[in-house]
Parts: sequence; structure tokens; C-alpha cells
Amino acid sequence: MRSTRLEVMMSDQSPTPGSEAPLLPPAAPETAAAVFGERMSMATTFATVLADTGVSHGLIGPREVPILWERHILNCAVAHEAFPEDAEIVDVGSGAGLPGLALAIARPDLHLHLVEPMLRRTTWLTDTIGVLGLTNATVHRGRAEEFDGVLSVEWATARAVARIDKLARWTFPLLAEGGTLVALKGRSAQDELDATAPTLRKLGMTASEVVTYGAEILEVPTVTMQLTIRPRPVPAKAKAKRAAKARTKGTGSGGSARS
Repeated sequence: MRSTRLEVMMSDQSPTPGSEAPLLPPAAPETAAAVFGERMSMATTFATVLADTGVSHGLIGPREVPILWERHILNCAVAHEAFPEDAEIVDVGSGAGLPGLALAIARPDLHLHLVEPMLRRTTWLTDTIGVLGLTNATVHRGRAEEFDGVLSVEWATARAVARIDKLARWTFPLLAEGGTLVALKGRSAQDELDATAPTLRKLGMTASEVVTYGAEILEVPTVTMQLTIRPRPVPAKAKAKRAAKARTKGTGSGGSARS
């Protein structure tokens, strides 16, 4: 069933006369099995979809296909070590499902919320989730700011979306108290963190560190910037509502209801 759906998806993107045939991804490196385990075939299907409709939809460039595994799929997937068991994660600006879908494939215990504003991309993400048969990823169309008060999770992630101070403004409101943003960055992550630290502290950051993953697997390891936020103060209106609920529950439990 899964292969049939993949064929349908790819046939919908068949080249028109004069256009180039769909690109094929390189063979998966042997090290990929250490990351994806029993879901290796799912990861291979993801690479095939990225090389085909990912390119035709403009989600990745054709020049990226030869380096799909090293620079994209594995680069994202190795960061799964940053997240605890059963973590719920918001991937802001998911685009081609990087890092969101790569993480969802590598770790079936995680649940990924893929936030993406563009309809063309959310349609592609939804179709790809169907092709892969993933049950631990959900697509949300809209800008991150629109999900303030809608999504509240302990973890957020993003890759190549924006400078960290801007990304923090988008993601911190989606984090529960004491939540952590795991941003996939490059070699200059520490410099970027140092330059933006005062702004990040004003936004609520209480702790930060730069952590590297995949050094034993990748020629260029994945560098992450991990920012933890402080518990946000509860607004006065919310406090009043909580107090009212508490009083109501207290009256009910006592067995004396007012007429």
C-alpha cells in the first residue's frame, strides 16, 4: 500500500515534455542504519520523495540531491538525541520536513507538530506523511505567532529558519514553562549565541548551551543551540479564572450547593 501511494504521488509530478526526469537520491550510507534502525526503509522512502517532489515543489534545490543524506536527512535525524522519551515537539518553518519528519522517522516515540505557513508546503508535508505511513507527525498551517495559546509543548526545534533572536520570539510563546528550543545551527552557533545573549535573556532565556551531535557518523556534525526559558508569569485574568475554578471545586466537594 505504501509503495503504491508513493508511485501515485511521484506520477502526479511526472515531467512534461522537455523537462528533466525526476532525480534519484544517492544510496543511503551504512551509518544511516544506526540512526533509523527498523525504520530504515521509511527513511529511504523519505529520501526518494525529497529527491522527486521535494525538488519539483521547490522545497530543496536539485544540487542538494547528491548530499541529501549527509547534509539534510542525517544532519537532522542525529539531533533526536536532544529529546527525551515521548517528547512533544513543535517544528517551526518545517518546509521539507527538515528536521521534523527526519526526527519523526528516527524516533517513533516522539510527536512532531509541523508548523508551516505556505499551503503548497503543508500539502506536500501532509502527502508525504501519508506516503511514509507516519502516525507521529501533525501538520499545522500558519505562522508560528498564530499558535500562541494554541500549541504549548516542552520542546521546539527549527533549522535554517532565522537568526536565533528572531526564532526565539516565534518559538518561546509556544513553549510550556521551562521548555527548551533546540535550534539546528552551523559552526558559528556559539558566536551567534554570544552576540544575541542579552536579547535572548530579555525574551525569557535562563540557560543556553551549544551541543554537537553525530560526530561519529557525519563528516560535518550537527551543531545545535539549546535555549531553556523561565516559567512565564500567569496573567492576572488567568489567575482570577483559576481562583474561581478552585472556589467552585471546593464548594462542590463539600456537598453544599447554593440554590
